[in-house]
Amino acid sequence: MKRRWKWIGHTLRKSSNCITRQALTWNPEGKRKRGRPKNTLRREIEADMKRMNNIWEELERIVQDRVGWRVLMGGLCSSTSSIRRK
Repeated sequence: MKRRWKWIGHTLRKSSNCITRQALTWNPEGKRKRGRPKNTLRREIEADMKRMNNIWEELERIVQDRVGWRVLMGGLCSSTSSIRRK
């Protein structure tokens, strides 16, 4: 999980025309297939952020400050590891 959040921080600090950032922030339009939606990386990130009461736009702002990002990432990784232990 920590590795995933480090990659997200790295990707969100890139320029907006970078292909990896576009893939991460892309929001498809139109109809989707029937059934349960696939669990994508973005949905997992948004679920983690919902647990922390943050939103995607705030995440993009926080990631620009590396010290603030490390504090957020440390809190997130420690809170999820304590959940797994229970």
